[in-house]
Amino acid sequence: MRCCFVAANIILDKERISLGYYALADGIKMNTQKTSKKKSLMILLALILMISIIPMTGCGGAEEEAAPAELTGWEYIQDKGELIVGLDDSFAPMGFRDESGNLVGFDVDMANAVGEILGVTVTFQPIDWDSKQLELDSKRIDCIWNGLSVTPERLESMSMSKMYLNNCNIVMAFNPEVVVKTEADLANYKIGTQADSSAVTVMQASENYDLYSANVSEYRTFDEAILDMEAGRVDCIVVDQVLGEYKNSKMDNRLITCDFNFGDDFFAIGCRKADTTLTDKLNETLQTLIDDGTAAEISNAWFGKDIVMLKGYDE
Repeated sequence: MRCCFVAANIILDKERISLGYYALADGIKMNTQKTSKKKSLMILLALILMISIIPMTGCGGAEEEAAPAELTGWEYIQDKGELIVGLDDSFAPMGFRDESGNLVGFDVDMANAVGEILGVTVTFQPIDWDSKQLELDSKRIDCIWNGLSVTPERLESMSMSKMYLNNCNIVMAFNPEVVVKTEADLANYKIGTQADSSAVTVMQASENYDLYSANVSEYRTFDEAILDMEAGRVDCIVVDQVLGEYKNSKMDNRLITCDFNFGDDFFAIGCRKADTTLTDKLNETLQTLIDDGTAAEISNAWFGKDIVMLKGYDE
């Protein structure tokens, strides 16, 4: 198409030059009889020659090569040799900082073990938990692996691994006079929890949430919620069992666990929606860690027992 356009322009330019020539010739004839037709013709031919040597870019040439397709999924990770894991670095015992500031935890150990098998470097990137989907979609991280609860919304927006741990959300308090035997009892207390956590999700999904929603305060981290509970600004917290029990073990078990809980809360790894080949590779490697006993070893180190599972969504 570009070739025809250039050629057409050249033809039009030649016609304009031809018209110009005759006008010039008439002027010459009228103003001077000494100019020869031969000389005028030579000038015209020179002008036409100049136009004919204009580069005709694209004519008859091969089409430009299409840009290579952007790598996704496992191919993308394998090509760069790095898996960037997004996490909330205050979510013990899944992923948090020890007294020396080092990232440690059950999920950290599992991710490192997966990286060893896959032959890639695992880099941990602390993120704002509220912005985890944006961090994932913008490719600042490659997956979210830090006690990420499975929800219908996340199954729609992410490619999620099989469920590898079963957790539940519980109610904990410092004051033994806080009694929560049913969800309705929460209406009697001021409740603290972490923003955008699974605790918020399960509470908001409950048909009884309206009974106590006005009593709920959301904090940036569970640590902040616990501090406010210790100061008496909230009466209890709704928290992941794995985190609550771990925190309690570090606080001389001063927290009580109420009778009521919100039921199962399965953890999985969240990848970008299109990165299904990475999800498949992670599932395959998790199964390897279970089969060779590595997963049980890591679980016993953090929980005192083997609680690792690998369960599909249709099982």
